Amino acid sequence: MFFSYLIEFGPVRTTPVELFAVFFGLLSVWSMKKESILAFPFGIINVLIYIYICFTAKLYAYAGINLFYFVMSGYGWYNWLRHGADEEKIKITACSLMERILNGAAILVFFIFLRILLVRYTDSIVPTWDAITTAIYIIGMWLLARKKIENWILWIAGDFISIFLFAYEKLYFSSFQFLIFTIIAIFGFIEWRKKLTSIQQPATSIRNE
Repeated sequence: MFFSYLIEFGPVRTTPVELFAVFFGLLSVWSMKKESILAFPFGIINVLIYIYICFTAKLYAYAGINLFYFVMSGYGWYNWLRHGADEEKIKITACSLMERILNGAAILVFFIFLRILLVRYTDSIVPTWDAITTAIYIIGMWLLARKKIENWILWIAGDFISIFLFAYEKLYFSSFQFLIFTIIAIFGFIEWRKKLTSIQQPATSIRNE
């Protein structure tokens, strides 16, 4: 079967479906870094493939988060394209202190809820790590759809944990993908920070005038 056909790269084995997922995942994150709308169609392809991969690997929360990604990718695609009252598309912004507190609380609530579900109702062998990464990604995806710069901080944290989680499941190419994701996310944060600064400076100049 095509999905289960093994491809060997030295001691590492993978399947065509995992390679496709990694390819579109990298395209999506790179497009996200460049603030390109292509991040969403590439991301949709990636998450649909990973739903299959994660169910096979018994990473049920990860499979669930990919369903959430699918919905949020559609919302983000729409939100990035829509025009506001001033006929401008949404710009990169930072969360307020209250938003950061609420986001942190939401991650904690999602983590507790997901871990309980995984422990009680699934045969997941890594419920704690599966739950924490999923909780982080839920809020990260929400912030990405709203062009909040803090989304990159959550991607960096979640991707770093996922490097080891997927390696533990012997999904080595996916683990490598998350290593690349972590690196791109760091540069994505730097690039968005520069854009945010350039947006804020004209606004400051106008107020001073």
